[in-house]
Amino acid sequence: MFVKDIIDIIESVAPRGTQEEWDNSGLQVGDTSAAVKAVLLTTDVTEAVVNEAIECGCNLILSHHPLLFHGLKQICGQTPQVRCVELAIKHNIAIYSAHTSMDKYLHGVSGRMAEKAGITDYEILMPDMNGRGLGVVGNLPEAMKPEAFLSRLKEVFGADWLRYTKPVGEKIHRVAFCGGAGADLAFMAVHCKADAFVTADVKYHEFQEFDGQIMLVDMDHWVSEHFTRDIFRELLEGKVKTVIAKADRSPVMVG
Repeated sequence: MFVKDIIDIIESVAPRGTQEEWDNSGLQVGDTSAAVKAVLLTTDVTEAVVNEAIECGCNLILSHHPLLFHGLKQICGQTPQVRCVELAIKHNIAIYSAHTSMDKYLHGVSGRMAEKAGITDYEILMPDMNGRGLGVVGNLPEAMKPEAFLSRLKEVFGADWLRYTKPVGEKIHRVAFCGGAGADLAFMAVHCKADAFVTADVKYHEFQEFDGQIMLVDMDHWVSEHFTRDIFRELLEGKVKTVIAKADRSPVMVG
């Protein structure tokens, strides 16, 4: 397998052309013609992750979040991103990211969130003209009391904490999900008659705006998206050796 082959597999479900205009999914560093020894799967590309790739002999890093969002004017170790680039180039490691391209895939980031919560029959929350889009919405097999639903989320996502507004009804049945910072889609979750909307990076005034309309549930950004690594692994199963990065973790600590 070559880097190009791995990219083709990922883009068969998450084409780079479907990403948001502001995004930078795609090859960040490296040569598409390089033979792949092993692939390190991660949510974020950090110095610790690149060093782990070096240590375990992975010459391709496959990430959800892009390493680079903006152009680099200097390559002299002045930022963590630049140091990652330098390390990767020095050790012939390619880096590819599937960000909003994977967010817009039905069975991508948000779909995996729904599946972890026990929902299998879900659809795109905000579809575009091509049938792709951000977020998903579906029904739990059985309605749950809000406290039981929150407990399930903490358990299956490995979440240390959740923030949420007061439940609107006595049971949670219809639920919308959006991996990462998806509070902009809360209005659509309300429109789709969801009882709860689970996402990340919710601001105070967004909680205030939707209080009384829906139970808005906020979790850590990394926690909402780290299952993307499993999606990558399943797509590459039997084709190339994959390793889930042990150094990949949320930078947010709670005291």
